[in-house]
Amino acid sequence: MKSAVYTKAGQVGLASIERPQIIEADDAIIRIVRTCVCGSDLWSYRNPEIEEGHRNSGHEAIGIVEEVGENVTTVKSGDFVIVPFTHGCGECDACRAGYDGTCDRHIGNNWSDGVQAEYIRFHYANWALIKIPGQPSDYTEGMLKSLLTLADVMPTGYHAARVANVQKGDKVVVIGDGAVGQCAVIAAKMRGASQIILMSRHEDRQKMALESGATAVVAERGQEGIAKVREILGGGADAALECVGTEAAIDQALGVLHNGGRLGFVGVPHYNNRALGSTFAQNISVAGGSASVTTYDKQFLLKAVLDGDINPGRVFTSSYKLEDIDQAYKDMDERKTIKSMIVMD
Repeated sequence: MKSAVYTKAGQVGLASIERPQIIEADDAIIRIVRTCVCGSDLWSYRNPEIEEGHRNSGHEAIGIVEEVGENVTTVKSGDFVIVPFTHGCGECDACRAGYDGTCDRHIGNNWSDGVQAEYIRFHYANWALIKIPGQPSDYTEGMLKSLLTLADVMPTGYHAARVANVQKGDKVVVIGDGAVGQCAVIAAKMRGASQIILMSRHEDRQKMALESGATAVVAERGQEGIAKVREILGGGADAALECVGTEAAIDQALGVLHNGGRLGFVGVPHYNNRALGSTFAQNISVAGGSASVTTYDKQFLLKAVLDGDINPGRVFTSSYKLEDIDQAYKDMDERKTIKSMIVMD
């Protein structure tokens, strides 16, 4: 089968590898129907020390179950499923509290990779996979796009709003205008925010966010951006949703909050010098981590997509074949597309 691999910094190619097999009793083999490139994949893509042939870090897909291990009872061969990037067990304390993104039982191996491929072996499949009614042919391409977002970016955007405890009437600021930031705007609106400001410098992304429920856009950064947000809101924000993963984005988020505000961060951190003590004088509540994909999808996000209440699939602004995976990465890296979808034959 074909699978994407990193060939060197700034380049992705295809390799022919063995099709995966069932190894553990709770495995599932999935034939990928749609996958995509995540903003977090670009960290590996840009890494100057990446080794040739390194397995791709792709982790989002929808697909068809080909085979299941003997302990898998929740899905069967032929089922159409969301393939989340997380592998919660559904039974531990963390999962039962709604934090399957950081399952207590699967610490260290709770995230997928290698999903930009024709087939994958999905570990801990029994609870984590989410069954979609019918088959891919039953859905429009637009709906397939929205279903694909449920593997990561829509639940991740929702997670930022949940852990920041966004409530009806809140004033919310979203830092990051990529796919996760766009979905955080949708999530803030779902939870009843009265004002939603997106911090963005890109006109196409600003327009998308305004169509999804943002009430204002701020292009400025640093102290100038903070001042502009506070001017629009008439003070600080109740909640800030950080969807980037850099120290600068955290600084921006903390700066827009009023004392006693709440920060939800879901950008994978690429910094190590942000001290929690720095929030003490502001009484800021800080929470974040990987999203509870399975919990949110099963409880309400899948229904919201199927009912047409939300349309997160609009973040896929370009589609590619697996053979064009290098261009899919390149276009995201150069901000020519918000999120690249890979359409499998």
